[in-house]
This record gives sequence, C-alpha cells and structure tokens, in this order.
Amino acid sequence: MKYLKQTLIILTISFIGELLKSIIPFPVPASIYGMVIMFLCLMTGILKLNQVKDASKFLIEIMPVMFIPAGVGLITSWGALQSMLVPVCIVTVVANITVMLATGHVSQWIIKRERKKKDE
Repeated sequence: MKYLKQTLIILTISFIGELLKSIIPFPVPASIYGMVIMFLCLMTGILKLNQVKDASKFLIEIMPVMFIPAGVGLITSWGALQSMLVPVCIVTVVANITVMLATGHVSQWIIKRERKKKDE
C-alpha cells in the first residue's frame, strides 16, 4: 500500500505538470514542470522525502528499461537516420560532453559550498 500511495503522489505531481503544460504557452516539457513542482514541494516541506522515497528509488532502478522502446524506434527508423548519421553522432557526443562538464562543475561547486558551511 505504501508503494501505491507514493506512486500516486508522484503521478499527481506529474499530472499537475501536464496541466501546466497545457495552460502555460512556454515550450517547456510537462516533465520539467513536474520536477520543479516536486522540488519545490520537497524544499518547502509540503512533501516529506519519506513520502516518495521508496517509489522514486524503484522508478530510478527501472529507468534503463524505459529506454528500450526508444532504442527499438531508432532501429526501425534506420533508413531515415542513415543519411544523418554523422551529424547525429557529432551532436550526441558534444551534448554528452557538455552535460558531463556542466554536471561536474556544478557538483564541485556544491561540494565546495558544503565544505565552507561545515568549516564556518
């Protein structure tokens, strides 16, 4: 029952994100609205971490399985992608490197900030 309740909380917040996507005319995916709402709820204390922790952990564990349909879609679209293979590969490599660099810098900044707080 605990997992069902936690999953329903996550789905409700995702649904609110979908509603915001249909109301707000910005080109922002509904999942981003949902993540921002979840973040705000957790940071303000409206939602406690233990109210969604177990279901969230489960969803993160099965996340790789969710990429299988996308991979199959790429395989079935090979004819259309073949002519764009080099540009797609270049964009993929550049995007991955950019994300890794940004994540590394942000992580280091957060770690340094936390250390400064502990030292004070």
